[in-house]
Amino acid sequence: MSDYTSVRYRSLENRSVAITGGASGIGEEMVKAFVAQGARVSFIDIAMDAGLALASTTGAAFHACDVTDIPALRAVLAKIEAEHGGVDILVNNAGKDDRHDMSEVEPDYWHRALALNLDHQFFATQAVVKGMAERGAGSVIMLGSISWMRGRPGMVGYTTAKAAINGMTRTLARELGSSGIRVNCIVPGAILTERQQKLWLTPELNQQFLDLQALKFRLDSSHVARMALFVGSDESGGCTGANFMVDAGLTQN
Repeated sequence: MSDYTSVRYRSLENRSVAITGGASGIGEEMVKAFVAQGARVSFIDIAMDAGLALASTTGAAFHACDVTDIPALRAVLAKIEAEHGGVDILVNNAGKDDRHDMSEVEPDYWHRALALNLDHQFFATQAVVKGMAERGAGSVIMLGSISWMRGRPGMVGYTTAKAAINGMTRTLARELGSSGIRVNCIVPGAILTERQQKLWLTPELNQQFLDLQALKFRLDSSHVARMALFVGSDESGGCTGANFMVDAGLTQN
């Protein structure tokens, strides 16, 4: 992983950044990346122990919250705004790519999949854009996935949510642009995370990703975090409603 100091985004210094699902995986790397750039970082996660550990090593502010509890999520974001004078950059990262058989999906599971991967991205955005509009600027970063673009089987609840994020990004970019708010989506490919390695990565699957990718190395969370820095910074000031692919060319196949 990186210390994120090879490039300095001066516009990120002292910016208030809120990241959901920040205690592990891609979210954890984003916390580290924005902290390294001098931003004032707050992150939200349900994992208490991991959140407290990351906060102690980075100095970022940890807020324990289940993002599917929308009233609680709104309250946490209001607290972050009060403590930091608003949220300048919101990263809607929280999600869970559980595998599931279509034939076994019941309504409760379906609604839970959408709540974990889609609903909170809208409601977190809704919670902070009023303050962004008052300041005349803001960057909202959604997290998508190439899984829906590739029609990956065995995860229809997840891919449906991630496909919907594409439409939401484009609509909100148009709706909020006149207020100076940019809305973009980072679309990760096959990212090598601890969760992936623990739950389903095999040597055969690892080789399959490499065979399909244009770039012949495995992506890790730092590749996504580096893109988040760019999309959050003023260097991407002319970009909104866009998908920023971080997939090593996997979707070319």
